[in-house]
Amino acid sequence: MSAKDKRTVALVGHNGSGKSTLILAALNLGGMSVTKKDIDFDPIEAQRGASISSHVGTFKFDGKQITLIDTPGFSDFIGEVISATFVSENVLVVVNATAGVEIQTERTWAIANEMEKPIIVFVNQMDKERASFENSLSSLKERFEQKIVPVAYPIGQESSFKGVVDLLSGKAYVYENGKAKEVEIPAEVKDKVEELKMSIIEDIVSLDDALMEKYFAEEPITADELWGALRKGVIGRQVVPVVVGSAEKNIGVDFLLKVINLVGASPLEAKPLKARLESGDEVEVQYSETDPFVGYTFKAVVDPFVGKLSYIKVVAGSLKPGDSFVNVNKGTQEKVGHLYFAKGKETYEVQETSCGDVIVLPKLKESAVKDTVTHKDRKLTIVPPEYPEPMISKSVTPKSKSDIDKISNGLSRLADSDPTFAWEFDTETSETVISGIGGMHLDVMVERLKNVFGVDVEVGKPKIAYRETITTKAIAEHKHKKQTGGHGQYGHVKIEIEPLERGKGFEFVDKIVGGVIPRNFIPSVEKGVREAMKKGVLAAYPVVDVRVTLFDGSYHEVDSSDISFQIAAIQAFKKGMQQARPVLLEPVMYVEVYTPDENAGDVMGDISSRRGRPMGMEPAGKGMTVVKAEVPLAEMLDFQGRLSSITSGRGYFTMKFARYDIVPPNIQEKIIAERKKYLEEQAEE
Repeated sequence: MSAKDKRTVALVGHNGSGKSTLILAALNLGGMSVTKKDIDFDPIEAQRGASISSHVGTFKFDGKQITLIDTPGFSDFIGEVISATFVSENVLVVVNATAGVEIQTERTWAIANEMEKPIIVFVNQMDKERASFENSLSSLKERFEQKIVPVAYPIGQESSFKGVVDLLSGKAYVYENGKAKEVEIPAEVKDKVEELKMSIIEDIVSLDDALMEKYFAEEPITADELWGALRKGVIGRQVVPVVVGSAEKNIGVDFLLKVINLVGASPLEAKPLKARLESGDEVEVQYSETDPFVGYTFKAVVDPFVGKLSYIKVVAGSLKPGDSFVNVNKGTQEKVGHLYFAKGKETYEVQETSCGDVIVLPKLKESAVKDTVTHKDRKLTIVPPEYPEPMISKSVTPKSKSDIDKISNGLSRLADSDPTFAWEFDTETSETVISGIGGMHLDVMVERLKNVFGVDVEVGKPKIAYRETITTKAIAEHKHKKQTGGHGQYGHVKIEIEPLERGKGFEFVDKIVGGVIPRNFIPSVEKGVREAMKKGVLAAYPVVDVRVTLFDGSYHEVDSSDISFQIAAIQAFKKGMQQARPVLLEPVMYVEVYTPDENAGDVMGDISSRRGRPMGMEPAGKGMTVVKAEVPLAEMLDFQGRLSSITSGRGYFTMKFARYDIVPPNIQEKIIAERKKYLEEQAEE
């Protein structure tokens, strides 16, 4: 099929808007014969009753190929939304008719705008109690800048909802058991339909100069001409058409698919993608049917039964069984065995794919989200979208010692499938720490670790990576002298330690003159100091931001050795640090909190109560304010829940490391006491 007849659409919106039900209804209209279990098929999704990952379905409708990518509605899984939106030419925002625009609607709409994607809206669940198309339309117009243009109007609402009117053609349809039947426009909606039709015709003809002339000349304008002008406006991101229906009752879904076909962008109308050549030069990659093969991996699934499945958007060229390609990120070559399209959980085999397709490839040797795959003669790397940094961290410990080796493999493969998930083994605290967007995100990863890789873990609160430093100068010396029969040990050093500017790390200065310590032992002194700095004198945290100057000492012609001077340096450093008024340092984060305007004061107050240093507020548009501050990491571990409470779930935040700063004395005492208790317990084990 030609790329001009393909549409890829990311379904986005707040949790509970009915996206999964919509993709199910659409797939069945496309003859795919799927059930609810084929969509939310992950056991964790079944348990939670909500999507936690994206689901893909490709089908044909009215002569065109449509690929829908259903995304989770929880903000913790925003990475799935970003990936799906990046590879889609269009975004379908699904709005709950009883709730109108919700916080995830706003966030996902913003993502679509940032990526410059055309937007279509489906007001869903018109059959539910308190459903209101007018209220939903009003909230869309209030919250978003693009021109909102309804192209359908509901016949009835709540339990009496039974059909839709196509406002451009003036045709009405009622549905019985999901089947549309054309009828006369009911009298109770006729006046409203006429009013809306006049309004939207004016909106649409303003997008096309030729149509505008016909309109002012009072010449007849056909529905096809209106759809054509609307299409230009949608692809140009000037207008957002709004459709209405009920996915659960299969009312209006067929009309929605018709709208996607009529006004949605094809791959050939999508923005070029930024890419880098092996030389580092930046280029643009056009969606093309004739250029050599290029694909982008936007989803990777680890399945305990079939292994890894890689979901790839074909950007250019074609692919068929037996072809080979290169994973440019990993430097590996892969050979295609079988090609599949997805229909939720299941797949169906195809013999060739081309520009615009979303394909599923099983059991690739190397595959992770953000990988670019290309023809061997066209090695380039597509620049991926920006993902939010992981915000929340927890420690994980295998319940069984036999799982210690398995946990790193499991976590690595989970990280390959989710750019917003990270893990590391902290050698400093001897902990495996996982990081993600939120608490639910990490809970799901822990469940997947157990279900997919068979690793059961205990989850704890991660330890903060504190540091130690000094606040004044001190001079110290130590003479290491030991006689054990035969050669003894002798090393004698005098050092000065002084604080450095924050973030400078460590400096070693050699001021030995006159050969009081032979040159060959100077490196041993520095090595000893560096060893001593691994554990400070307050709570055994690493020491930073100090300068150590070796200015005197002595040696023995027979008994002096490298190890002797290392030991002398270790002990001298410990003595000097104790005299130099040591303090604890803690990581401080730069935080940006996005909050509704009316909650900005409360958010600022909460940040101040967390020892935060507010740095100002700025309007973020559409009733939102961004609060900027620096806050100690230790105070941010439970911030997400508090922010959600203050803003009724509408607030979110980002943070990144800013610097280390001195811990206040009263808090320092508590940290030292807890640390000593922990070290004693570790020693007993």
